Amino acid sequence: MRRTVLILDGQGGGVGSRLVKLLKPRLPEDCLLLCAGTNVAATAAMLKAGAAQGATGENAVVYNAARADLILGPIGVILANGILGEVSPAMAAAVSGSGAVKILIPSSSCGVYVAGVEERRLEEYLHRAAELAERELGL
Repeated sequence: MRRTVLILDGQGGGVGSRLVKLLKPRLPEDCLLLCAGTNVAATAAMLKAGAAQGATGENAVVYNAARADLILGPIGVILANGILGEVSPAMAAAVSGSGAVKILIPSSSCGVYVAGVEERRLEEYLHRAAELAERELGL
């Protein structure tokens, strides 16, 4: 059975592209690594980093979130108007309502703090997210 890992991002795609680079070499052949960006720059960065396929915009996020087994991205992807307004309410609802397991990267730039999460460098959060994805996929 093929599993779909979806990485979401906006703005310049920095978080998403780094997640793609961390996960791609770790995923088995039965995992499809997809990306969806809120804009073309984010999608292009994730594709350049090695995602198998990618799409851009509200419908791409909504469509792929419903089909994913695992979703990774910045915490703003579950917030209406997150990522400086790039995440529409429909995108946020689709991601938060998806049956997929979600691994979210904390970011104070969205104005959301998660109690109990230690403040760390972004790179540490990204490595932890990759470890959690591996565990979730049974690797």
